[in-house]
Amino acid sequence: MAKEDPKEKEAQQAKEQREAQFKAQMEAEHKVISERTKHIRHVIVVLSGKGGVGKTTVAINLATALALNGLRVGVLDADIHGPNTPKMLGIKHFVPNVSESGIQPALGPLNMKVMSMAFLVPDPDMPIIWRGPLKMGAIKQFITDVNWGDLDYLIVDLPPGTGDEPISILQLIPNITGVVIVTTPQDVALLDVRKSITMVKQMQVRILGIVENMSGFVCPKCGEKVDIFGKGGGAKAGTDLGVLFLGSIPIDANITVDGDKGLPFVVQNANSDAARAFTQIVDNIRNQIEPGYKS
Repeated sequence: MAKEDPKEKEAQQAKEQREAQFKAQMEAEHKVISERTKHIRHVIVVLSGKGGVGKTTVAINLATALALNGLRVGVLDADIHGPNTPKMLGIKHFVPNVSESGIQPALGPLNMKVMSMAFLVPDPDMPIIWRGPLKMGAIKQFITDVNWGDLDYLIVDLPPGTGDEPISILQLIPNITGVVIVTTPQDVALLDVRKSITMVKQMQVRILGIVENMSGFVCPKCGEKVDIFGKGGGAKAGTDLGVLFLGSIPIDANITVDGDKGLPFVVQNANSDAARAFTQIVDNIRNQIEPGYKS
């Protein structure tokens, strides 16, 4: 029988000790986060496989559509490098106040509670040049130190891709209700959204469905519809991967105009096709997670 190498035994013991410490740390963090978020009924994470698909726009307008229904809504902007939520909600000059109960979030339109890295950077032109550990520390603080209070929904807007921030959020929050994945009809976006779906499934978090943004443009003069980025890709991806298709949002120039002005599109253009699409998507989400809800 071969004699055990003392160095190998020592290395194995050190590895087991590190794993035990990491497990204990994660359990402690989950306990703190569970306590902080125990008054939040539903946590919805919005992510995308790639940038440029309008993920933040979708997150903000879904949150606003929920708030229009009289629900208590919070928005956590977890995009450390591109925190655009405050500008799009017209609250970019907010300075957080710290009290004994924690960091007080900003109050946006319809009394939505909002927290973002943009509130903590004095110069909007200053880039956040951080590596993973610093970013993870900030995200943890946004969850554990912010006084979210009683909420019906907390919408978490993640940066694109399958990197540190999405993984950390999905691991840190123990009571995520589900994930909404945003894409556009074009093939490149759909390739990446499939990766996002696979990642979320591997992490055993519920996927509420796919939203297809920029889905066709209707000419305001002649009424002709043009599928600039293709057609039906989001629905096909959902069918192929067994994920519910929540709906498609057509291109509307006012979405960009209102976002730049800090005005929620679904409030300013409530009778538009795009606003009705956001409302229908919210109904499709609530039908899944609110017992007895009927749209």
